[in-house]
Amino acid sequence: MNWINNVVRPKIRGLWQKRDMPENLWVKCPETGQMVFHKDLEANQFVIPGSGYHMRIGAEMRLKSFFDGGKFEVVAVIETAADPLKFRDEKRYTDRLKEARAKTGMNEALLTGFGTIDGLPVVAAVQDFTFIGGSLGMAAGEAIVTGMMKAAELEVPYILFVSSGGARMQEGILALMQMPRTTVAVQRLREAKLPYIVVFTNPTTGGVTASYAMLGDIHIAEPGALIGFAGPRVIEQTIREKLPHGFQRSEYLLAHGMIDMVVHRHDLRETLSRLCGLLMSGHRHRAGMNNVKLRKKAAGGAMEINLPATPEQIAAASAEPAAAEPPPGVRAAAPASPPS
Repeated sequence: MNWINNVVRPKIRGLWQKRDMPENLWVKCPETGQMVFHKDLEANQFVIPGSGYHMRIGAEMRLKSFFDGGKFEVVAVIETAADPLKFRDEKRYTDRLKEARAKTGMNEALLTGFGTIDGLPVVAAVQDFTFIGGSLGMAAGEAIVTGMMKAAELEVPYILFVSSGGARMQEGILALMQMPRTTVAVQRLREAKLPYIVVFTNPTTGGVTASYAMLGDIHIAEPGALIGFAGPRVIEQTIREKLPHGFQRSEYLLAHGMIDMVVHRHDLRETLSRLCGLLMSGHRHRAGMNNVKLRKKAAGGAMEINLPATPEQIAAASAEPAAAEPPPGVRAAAPASPPS
């Protein structure tokens, strides 16, 4: 009878055992409690169909949905010190970095890519809130500066999807130093007359809001995004007053002139493409006029023409050609005397 107890009965029990279901098959809407199948949510760009609530979206997935064909080139960033202050609270800072990298598959909180949107080349960067709250540290600051310098080098717009809790406390003053560094990089874009567009996603707070996030040429926000320096609970406890409904949300900031527009995620790509095309039209027109002048000057010669034209080429093409020297033995003609 042992074979019945040891073989038959376990097999019969196995037929009735519940299968292990994968986690996160269904996602619950934070506002309405609606349950949405994760595949349907992903197909809808992580927007809850019923309520329109905008869930957080990963950096790589956002860039794939933004660029043409989902293709882009990752902009390489030089490595920075991983734990310059040897910080430790409940656990080591290096352990937190390892956990964040294993969870997100990213090296840092910001991912920068170069690609095209409706054929127009752009540099775009995304801060991922899943990576230690999208906090701004040395590596993230270096990534922002590198991306902006890349845009200035290629003469293309720079678009930043920002979501962050502020500066990273584990890096102390070194994290706060990224605020003026990124501000200087923004100034380089302005000197190059290139568009810098900021897209606020939920949430954007702290030192990030107090620096490069509020320095864009155009500020766009997703619906319902929390945008501010200190959180509403901290403000209420400080002033001991009840804040108005929707305070620090994107719609409230739009009504009070802090941002330029609130755009649904489904319309965001089209809006950014239209804005980049409009803002770059003057830049392309100036470069095109310079190239037309060079073509006219170099029509009969072998001058090399770069697109767009460089200042040296414009100066060389604008200079008057030197008079040809007469062949040996031939006296040069005297200049004609002015009429009396």
